[in-house]
Amino acid sequence: MQHAVGSPLPPPHRPGQGPHAGWAPAAHHPGPPPGASQGPAPVPPPGFPVPPGPPPQAPQQPPTGSAPVPPAPPRHAPPQPVPAPPPAPDTTGHVPLPPGGPVGVPSAPPAMVTVPDPTATTLAVLLIGPAGAGKTSVAKYWADHRRVPTAHISLDDVREWVRSGFADPQSGWNDNSEAQYRLARRTCGFAARNFLANGISCILDDAVFPDRPVVGLGGWKRHVGPGLLPVVLLPGLDIVLERNAERSGNRRLTDEEVARIHGRMAGWYGSGLPIIDNSQLDVPATARVLDEVLARAIASPPSW
Repeated sequence: MQHAVGSPLPPPHRPGQGPHAGWAPAAHHPGPPPGASQGPAPVPPPGFPVPPGPPPQAPQQPPTGSAPVPPAPPRHAPPQPVPAPPPAPDTTGHVPLPPGGPVGVPSAPPAMVTVPDPTATTLAVLLIGPAGAGKTSVAKYWADHRRVPTAHISLDDVREWVRSGFADPQSGWNDNSEAQYRLARRTCGFAARNFLANGISCILDDAVFPDRPVVGLGGWKRHVGPGLLPVVLLPGLDIVLERNAERSGNRRLTDEEVARIHGRMAGWYGSGLPIIDNSQLDVPATARVLDEVLARAIASPPSW
């Protein structure tokens, strides 16, 4: 007798098994084709005990090398949500940076520390001086020999990023050259704040005049922050003239211009800012004096 396709076949009767005994798995019978519904297993009526039978046989395992056949889902099973794939790891090498912000005033050292070590402290320094004072040489040497990461940002270097349309003040000071100086100072301030936000000290050099506080020292304070430590590098006029004569290109000024700038820089005396006369000091010695000045400035920040 043929049974309907999809219905399980009953096992042959054994002694002691009645017609209402439970179904035993037929290991010899191949299962329904993939995707066919097997339906629920029959349950014996109440009151009819299920006589003991042979233990159920383990289902046949698929031959080695063949893919297992997944069980068919229930006929009315609700659709299961498909989990979203995990986000792909960031493999671009991008390193998130903290936003740059104004640098705060350095905190006072602990009471047991008499002189802080400026070579191991994150600082923002502004080195001021006339052309030929040695600002760039001292700033580079100081940045090269610190025990913490330090960047040197020169206003003249940033100002000369402008190639076509560069406004050289030696050709006449006008609104265009003034605008490029302001733009260079603001660009240096942005760079310094970003370096400092990532734990890198900065030393900037610029010929800041005391008689122009809004665009000079005040501008640097706005661009970098109140924690900026200004130091004036001011050798004698004869030394400045000698060093200026060794310059070339648009950074070399006339003797008259050098003398005029040096005279205006003398206005820093009495301002309260620390002043280093490096007339008789070479670059390494000047950098050591700069460290001593900065140590005192960290312990007692100047008011400016």
